[in-house]
Amino acid sequence: QVQLVESGGGLVQAGGSLRLSCAASGRTFSSYDMGWFRQAPGKEREFVAAITWSGSGRNYADSVKGRFTISRDNAKNTLYLQMNSLKPEDTAVYYCAAVGVPYRGVAVTTKSAYNFWGQGTQVTVSS
Repeated sequence: QVQLVESGGGLVQAGGSLRLSCAASGRTFSSYDMGWFRQAPGKEREFVAAITWSGSGRNYADSVKGRFTISRDNAKNTLYLQMNSLKPEDTAVYYCAAVGVPYRGVAVTTKSAYNFWGQGTQVTVSS
């Protein structure tokens, strides 16, 4: 099992920035590909960004490319999402997730590939 705890959400004005963190425990964090997803009220949970276990591969949703950056610090067992130029449409609960297979080496974009999820952190962007 792995436990994931997100933090760093909050209320920010449009154009502002936030950095989300996801602290992992319970497994060897450095062995697993990780991702960020988000869910707005009344909408499906959607892919935001993903990173391979080594950090060498990344994927982003088109809606956040050029504004968001995913990174990880394997020594600290922590995943990050730097969010810049935030827009009201970025308002959602943000979740970090870990795939179930170690050393897969793919920055996966599909929800079904992720076996472990955090509780989420709310991000609200005001216009």
